[in-house]
Amino acid sequence: MAPRPVPPPRTAGAAALAALLLATGTACSGGSDGSPNAEVAQQSAARDRVGTLSIHSAQGSRACTASVVRSPGHNLLVTAAHCVQNQQVGLLDGLVFTPGYRNGATPYGTWQVQSITVDPRWADDDDPDYDVAFVTVGALGGRQIEDAVGGNPLGTGKGVGLAVSVTGYPNDSDEPITCAVRTRSQSSTQERFDCGGYTDGTSGSPWITGDGTVVGVIGGFQEGGDSPGTSYSVAFDQRVADLYRKATT
Repeated sequence: MAPRPVPPPRTAGAAALAALLLATGTACSGGSDGSPNAEVAQQSAARDRVGTLSIHSAQGSRACTASVVRSPGHNLLVTAAHCVQNQQVGLLDGLVFTPGYRNGATPYGTWQVQSITVDPRWADDDDPDYDVAFVTVGALGGRQIEDAVGGNPLGTGKGVGLAVSVTGYPNDSDEPITCAVRTRSQSSTQERFDCGGYTDGTSGSPWITGDGTVVGVIGGFQEGGDSPGTSYSVAFDQRVADLYRKATT
């Protein structure tokens, strides 16, 4: 039987969740090897589909980055699985998504996370080859998130060597950063890119091609990367296509 999206079953204190998320929502990069460094992302309608995952409110403890993907319910985000579940706490509750967040402004409001879908191999073992999650958010003001900001199509089976932009929110910044890079193979199940600046909070940042397709999110190996200059993603292949199908049926 295909697993279904399940609402978070456990409650933990905000302080405990914050400490855990700040520890795990990591994708560390630098520029010491000559790779480029990310720059502040200029505001655009497309970038407003990317936002922060935080605890309880837009001003709450910052966890990770997520983005809106197209779905039949118009209510779906994609992020890294370690941003929303791990062996220590289980499925996290109290998370909210704020698209287009900048300098305290919430131009599209803050959307409550309702359900989370991860692969059983992540849920059971924190397997880095399945570090991707789909998250639904509730309606706000009678509208679904995709109707408010649009959504990017999900792309699987695209291979490596793709030109992408990666936009995300470091925890120490109130503005998103972005970098134009090219994807590379890390292994048969993992991909990578080289660009500095993707520190704590940028896990879950979408890898977006020129036509707006999401082909990766920061996560996977080393929960997104713990060495300067490199970030990782699970290869968006049939595993991710299957997970998306479970999240939308």
